Amino acid sequence: MIGSLLDYKGNQQAAKAVQKTAEFNAQVAEDEAVTLRRAKVREESNLRKASERTIATQRVATAASGIEMSGSALEALADSYFNTEMDALDIRYAADIEETAKKSEAALARAEGRSRAAAYKLASYQSLLEGGEKAAKAMA
Repeated sequence: MIGSLLDYKGNQQAAKAVQKTAEFNAQVAEDEAVTLRRAKVREESNLRKASERTIATQRVATAASGIEMSGSALEALADSYFNTEMDALDIRYAADIEETAKKSEAALARAEGRSRAAAYKLASYQSLLEGGEKAAKAMA
């Protein structure tokens, strides 16, 4: 009977440990999602700054050559803006995918933790029942 109680206590503690570990892993994944989002925001900002420098260089070169900002020069400038926006959208899309993956990872960690904890709790109750059964047979 003492062994059954010890098994019960051990499995209950294991269930708590599994849940704490799962919650920790989930929190790490959520923190990584925030970090990844911040990195993508910084990446987009850097892209825009580099694009503005390129566009400014295009304007200066066009003005220095004496050409008016129309026709091909204007189309090149418009392409620069368009390409910047497309690249920014790609960065945002990648950020959304990464953030969703990390949130899913966190949810999965929590679900696995609950499942494992339930298994340990079930094993702890089973050990109590087996101990009770053995005690009842010994008394009979």
